[in-house]
Amino acid sequence: MGVALVTGGTSGIGAAFARLLAARGYDLVLVARSIDRLDEMAAELRAIGRTVEVLSADLADRGDVARVVDRLSDPSRSIEILVNNAGFGMHASLLDIDVSEFDRGFEVMCRAVFVLSGAAARGMVERGSGKIVNVSSTAGFLTMGSYSSIKAWVTSFTEGLSVELRGTGVGVTALCPGWVRTEFHDRAGIRSSSIPNFMWLDAEQLVSAALRDVDRGTVISIPTLRYRALIGLARLAPKGAIRSFSGAISSSRRKPVAR
Repeated sequence: MGVALVTGGTSGIGAAFARLLAARGYDLVLVARSIDRLDEMAAELRAIGRTVEVLSADLADRGDVARVVDRLSDPSRSIEILVNNAGFGMHASLLDIDVSEFDRGFEVMCRAVFVLSGAAARGMVERGSGKIVNVSSTAGFLTMGSYSSIKAWVTSFTEGLSVELRGTGVGVTALCPGWVRTEFHDRAGIRSSSIPNFMWLDAEQLVSAALRDVDRGTVISIPTLRYRALIGLARLAPKGAIRSFSGAISSSRRKPVAR
């Protein structure tokens, strides 16, 4: 089937992508910060017969990003699918003097996505095939501060890239999940008790639906009918209403972040 590279591939949505792509017959390149977790995931996937490379990298470090670019650009070991999944929740106010959290979020969830997508796309265009998946969020359709603004960029960037890649044989998809049961929220210190049970998604079911959209060439993937309906309403609603709604659910410092 080829080789898939997944950033943030040791937990949550990234781990679900790794497992389901392995089940489809892909070999993997896993990128994450923790070498211990990389080795653990690699052992799991090797046990089912897949070849797995691990690459320890912090995507907030531009030198580490360059190492991932080198792997994506190696013509002797081509990548058929890139999944830009690495990310984290953000709580910083847009008025904060300390912009370090936003800087890190920008490096990991904007700049790295931009640079890695470009590196992958160049090789894919030469071969006439390939897929790029950028994990965004339904939060990008709302106005909930720094995280929303970054994810809105990811979705917009992916749409722009899809236009540039039209007719090349290379597909690109922005996956926009809602709330997904992973450790993402625990690591971010986000309260989840206020979110109704019906709004929560299972990571593997989410990724399975996303991969079907990737196969169909869908540019913006919003898995599940309930989230497609909610985001459809958000797109039709007056901007003032969206700002009011977003302000209501962002009233506490530890606001829920969809991922």
